[in-house]
Amino acid sequence: MTTTVRSPGAGDLYPTRIPGSAAPFRRRHPVVWHGTAEGPLSSGQLDAYDRDGCLHFDALLSAEETAACLEETARLTADRSLRESGRVVSELDGDGIRSVFEVHALSGTFREIVHSDGLAGIARQIVGSDVYVHQTRVNLKSAFDSSGFGWHSDFETWHSEDGMPAPRALSLSIALTENAPYNGPLMIIPGAHRTFVPSTAETPPDYHHTSLQGKNLPAGPANRAVVTALARELGIRQFTGPAGSAVAFDSNSLHASAPNVSPFPRTNLFVVYNSVENAIGTPYAAPRARPTHLASRTFTPVPRPAH
Repeated sequence: MTTTVRSPGAGDLYPTRIPGSAAPFRRRHPVVWHGTAEGPLSSGQLDAYDRDGCLHFDALLSAEETAACLEETARLTADRSLRESGRVVSELDGDGIRSVFEVHALSGTFREIVHSDGLAGIARQIVGSDVYVHQTRVNLKSAFDSSGFGWHSDFETWHSEDGMPAPRALSLSIALTENAPYNGPLMIIPGAHRTFVPSTAETPPDYHHTSLQGKNLPAGPANRAVVTALARELGIRQFTGPAGSAVAFDSNSLHASAPNVSPFPRTNLFVVYNSVENAIGTPYAAPRARPTHLASRTFTPVPRPAH
C-alpha cells in the first residue's frame, strides 16, 4: 500500500517517504532568492545565511514584547478547551505541554509580532517575494522533564505531508526565555541545508497525531548515518541567547534539540514564513493533508508596512 497521493514523478523534485534505500542529494533550489534587494539584512548577513542556512540575532524582540508573549503563552496553556481543538501537543510521557500551534490566530499579541516588518521583512528578503504564514507555534520545554526534538528537516515533512513544492520557506525561532547550553537549545548543522535527506518509510494515516510528540517515528527523522557524516564534515552549531534573541533558519536545515533536564524552562516562539509563489498543494507523500492549524491553506501575504 502506497501513501503517495500524487502520481509518481508528478513534478516532485524531492522524492521521499519511499520504502527502501534513498541516498541524500543536492538541493535543487536557491537558498537566497534575489527577487528583492530591500530588507533589514545586510549583504554580509545574506551571504552568511546562504552559506550556513541559519542566522543568529542578538535581540529581535524587546523585553516588553517577550514579556507580553510569555503572558499570552501562560493564558493559552491554561485554556483547557484548546486541548480539544488539536492545537495543543502534550508530552508523550505526561500531561505537560510540548507545543501550542497557530498562536497568531489565538492571540492579538502574537499576531502583531508575526505580522511585524521586523520579522516578515527578513523572510521577504530571503525568499525574494511576499510571504504568508505557513505555521506558528510556541514550543515549551519545562524544567526537569521535557523531551527533545530529533534530527530532521522541516521541509521533508512540509513537502511530504503538506505539499510544499520547494524549500522556499524559513523559520524564525525566537527565545521567550533564556536559551542556555543546558536547557535544550536549538542545534543546526551549518551548510547541511544544501543536502536533501529523504526518509525511507511511508507516512501512516493521520501521522501528525503521534509524530508531533517526537518519539518512535517511522517516517520523517533524518537518517542517522547521513546526519553523522554531515556533522563530522560541517560541525554542529548550538544557538543560545537571552530572551528576545532569535535564529532564522532555512526550511531544509538539519536541526534538533536535546531534552531539558535543567531546572530552567526554555520557551520559544516559532514562526514559519513561506513564499506566496511556493503555496502548498496536494501532499507529495501522505494519505491526506494535515489540519490547517499545522499548515495554513490561506495564502494571503503578510501586509507590507505603509510608506
